[in-house]
Amino acid sequence: MKRSKEQAMPDQVRVCLVGAGRAGKVHAHSLVSHIPTGRLAAIVDPVSEALASTGDEFGIEARFESLEAALDWDQFDAVVITTPTFTHESLAVLAAQSGKHLLLEKPMALTLAECDRILAAVERGGVLLQLGFMRRFDPEFVAAFERIQAGEIGQPMIVKSLTHGPGLPPPWARDLRTSNGMLAEVNSHDWDCIRWLMSSNPQRVYAEVANFKGEARGVDTPDFYDNVLVNIRFESGGLGSISGVCPCEYGYDARVEIVGERGIMQIGEMQGQAVIVCTDREQGLVTPIYRTWPERFAWGYIREMEHFIQCIQTGAPPKVGGQDGRWAVAGVLAATKSFLEERPVALGEVLKGEEKPR
Repeated sequence: MKRSKEQAMPDQVRVCLVGAGRAGKVHAHSLVSHIPTGRLAAIVDPVSEALASTGDEFGIEARFESLEAALDWDQFDAVVITTPTFTHESLAVLAAQSGKHLLLEKPMALTLAECDRILAAVERGGVLLQLGFMRRFDPEFVAAFERIQAGEIGQPMIVKSLTHGPGLPPPWARDLRTSNGMLAEVNSHDWDCIRWLMSSNPQRVYAEVANFKGEARGVDTPDFYDNVLVNIRFESGGLGSISGVCPCEYGYDARVEIVGERGIMQIGEMQGQAVIVCTDREQGLVTPIYRTWPERFAWGYIREMEHFIQCIQTGAPPKVGGQDGRWAVAGVLAATKSFLEERPVALGEVLKGEEKPR
């Protein structure tokens, strides 16, 4: 979207937050505490307790039980959508049709057809769409990407990414019918990250899953899994892997390793603070770890919101957009097809009949 010379650059972009849960609170905190050019103007959530709690916490008076009601009020410029995946298409399309810019949390949608309807609505509405892949704004990941692009380790040959989360996902998030499972809800960031760092699209995937903890936790969701390994071949000829564990019990863990023709690069570590304590010989050295994803990627979330606001003010396209979200969904669908059918799956199989992402 290009801004005409006649259009004034807003001093402060007004944002409506759709979804008052954990992810919503992270974005609300960024807007209220770190970004003076953005203002949290309204909050939407159908759950009255969450709406009241988050509204009170951030001092927001404009509270609505539906996006439709908020749009009737219409005192905002953009929406941030952090609701369950199965609601993304309808909310994003409605916002785009109403001329509101969008920051849409991952996963973009459940299917490629849903992704395409969102992209079409964004195009028709002349609005901006940014996907919530905050690792692209995390200082460590940004520095690594820039050094790879500068040729420091040579052409990437292998990229390995892992995301292990501490808690059991809620019922909707572990059900393939409403979320596409852990490959989407936990590992969407890995799908985007490996494609970004490899600078190449995935070509073929093979996935294996396992269920170690579901029975003990009373999970009876069909095809539930709490461990997954995915092998990936890229169009460049490079190789990749994704490791997912949820729940993993020990904390939040997100790390990446890239092997290039001239060297190796590692991003992230398990140690959450540069503090080590030793109180006795039996226990040995003890160091804090990251306990939650908001803690690990605090600056990534702040900087992604800052980027979103800047794009709205200047009309520049976001660094991570709808096609990036679509590719992540395609990877998830291919890997899900792989483990369900117990075979490697080419990305072309899930893209068949669809316009191939650019």
